[in-house]
Amino acid sequence: MGHFYVFNFRKWRLWSIVVVIICMLAFFLWLQRALIFPFFYDDQPATVVKGGQQPYIALTFNISWGDEKVLDILDRLKTHNIKATFFVSGEWAERHPHILEKIDEGAHELGMLGYRYKSYLKQEIDEVRRDLFQAKQVFTKLDYDEVKWLRPPSGHFNEEMKELAERLGMTLVHWTINPNDWENPGTETIVKDVMKDLSKGDIVLLHASDAAKQTAGALDEIIPLIKDKNLSFVTVSELLSQVETKSNIVN
Repeated sequence: MGHFYVFNFRKWRLWSIVVVIICMLAFFLWLQRALIFPFFYDDQPATVVKGGQQPYIALTFNISWGDEKVLDILDRLKTHNIKATFFVSGEWAERHPHILEKIDEGAHELGMLGYRYKSYLKQEIDEVRRDLFQAKQVFTKLDYDEVKWLRPPSGHFNEEMKELAERLGMTLVHWTINPNDWENPGTETIVKDVMKDLSKGDIVLLHASDAAKQTAGALDEIIPLIKDKNLSFVTVSELLSQVETKSNIVN
């Protein structure tokens, strides 16, 4: 009988050690997540797809590389007295802080595309967390610590990404109009693709990276045409005051 009790004591001690190790690992993982995201804590909706029925349109521009075409676009917006929302990658912001200053000076709004412009569907959820944290660090370092709008790279997200954004108090901003201007199909085609289905509350996706060679010229036609429809230009924040939130998953 003595051997029986020794065996059980050893077995109990082994399991105790295993339980302690599991608890330590769980605490480490919890602490890691808590330290990685000390910044996100507001209560915004998880996904913005389209505005309400007020006569507003939001022009949005994605930038992930280059420093030439964005200056042309900023000049066009200034000429037409238009305020827009620029979604930029943290990596690009790090390299072009002087252009961020010009965007800010023009009273435009800033959103983020994460740090690297790489589809979140091609990354593990912990990689996405690290990418967002790195982007947030860059914006905070550059004194833009109130950036809260997130547009996933290429617009790709799934339910897990949506839930992550919701837990972090971030708002995913998609779009309703996409003329694929970065493909440079011609100014007339870009204008036509923007205008053909445009309606109240639309979020228009355009690009300000150097690949978008025809976007600035297209704006000179798009802006007057939108004004002729008695629609006003607003930022994403202004559109959010009467927004419809949806959870469409983009593949």
